[in-house]
Amino acid sequence: MRLKLLVLAAALPLSGCTHLFFRPTRHVHLDPAAQQLKSEAIKFVSGDGTELTGLFFPPAGTPKATVVHFHGNGQNMTAHYNYSAWLAAEGYSVFIFDYRGYGASGGKPSLDGAVQDGIAALRHSLKLPGADPAKIVIFGQSLGGAVAAAAVGESGFKPAAMVIEGSFYSYRQTASAVMRSHWLTWPFSWLPWVAVSGRHSPSDYIAGLACPKLFLHAVNDGTVPYAQGKKLYAAAAPPKEFLEVPAGHIEAFAAFRRAYAPRLLAFLDSALK
Repeated sequence: MRLKLLVLAAALPLSGCTHLFFRPTRHVHLDPAAQQLKSEAIKFVSGDGTELTGLFFPPAGTPKATVVHFHGNGQNMTAHYNYSAWLAAEGYSVFIFDYRGYGASGGKPSLDGAVQDGIAALRHSLKLPGADPAKIVIFGQSLGGAVAAAAVGESGFKPAAMVIEGSFYSYRQTASAVMRSHWLTWPFSWLPWVAVSGRHSPSDYIAGLACPKLFLHAVNDGTVPYAQGKKLYAAAAPPKEFLEVPAGHIEAFAAFRRAYAPRLLAFLDSALK
């Protein structure tokens, strides 16, 4: 997630700068068919009638659970599905979707809209083939982890488990920390406290999410500060687990999949018993 752009947007007292908070693209980055991945395009509607799109990756047999993937703030789901689509080969249904303004979804990006879209995606996940209401797993990456926490907290949805990678505790605190990390913006690190909205922050919801939770974060994450990931974990109610990733931002199931995929699968097996 490009949090420095988020900070710049927050510093501008113009409601028309929402596009700086979100970095969507409309074109297809990767095609599942070209990778010989079985998938289905999904159409559904958000709470205010905005048309949304998703991709569904089915397993070969009866699904162990349905994984709902909330992706980060850049590009669109065709640049993110590789982080989760591999779970279909492990027996899980995978549903990734685009927030409004991303990919083929309608509307314009906004934080309020993204949370509303997340709630709609959770509800639609119950209609997918083989879905069991008691076996819905949420996978949120970066901004998607924050949106997922708000969507669950505001809707009362009861997931079986949550996996949160490279996310943060507070929009304001994270924006301020990013500004403090560079000498040029350090003098203005107070701006997020007055310019960034506190709405929908994970800090408001994480303690109330009772399901098993797995957190992952890289110590040297240059996008979302490691301290924010640890603070989010500390505020979460048990049962919970934290895994430290060697490097990068949301790379646990990309660059380091060989090491972290078995640990994710073990967590899911335990959570779904």
